[in-house]
Amino acid sequence: MSHVLPALLLGVCTILGLVLVPFGLPGLWVMVAGVVGYGWLTDFRSVGVATIAVALGLAFLGELLEWWLGFRLARTFGGSRRSAWGALVGGIVGAVMGVPVPIVGSVIGAFLGSFAGAALFEYSLSRTPVTAVRAGWGAVVGRATAAAAKIALGIVIAVLGVFAALRG
Repeated sequence: MSHVLPALLLGVCTILGLVLVPFGLPGLWVMVAGVVGYGWLTDFRSVGVATIAVALGLAFLGELLEWWLGFRLARTFGGSRRSAWGALVGGIVGAVMGVPVPIVGSVIGAFLGSFAGAALFEYSLSRTPVTAVRAGWGAVVGRATAAAAKIALGIVIAVLGVFAALRG
């Protein structure tokens, strides 16, 4: 089989994956699927178990970073666990709804979810709406930082795929 179709699949999956990451969608997993698909279409001559394991590990690391940064920065900015969970759920809902653009939707969703988690579940005389707004801002910063980290990991997966294609 010619290497044109597998290389095209790898290229499309790589570009599509990098575009999907800022939208809060599973772009790293699309890239992993491209690496595995390239290996499968070339009978795994240039893509072995180690290459697939590294790509899977990087994608999993990206997901862990996204969770950790979202929770950590929401908490750093004054939020609690509930506001961090609100930010996570709100970010997912916002990305799915895409109001008005998926990037903006996930950021707005993270902010509103964190605000709701902090304001509705933790509001007392000691907590003010200002605390909820700070937690929401922390969630926004966390999502932006996580997107940047995931794009960096996506570039590493892309380079890994290109090297595998060049060996083939």
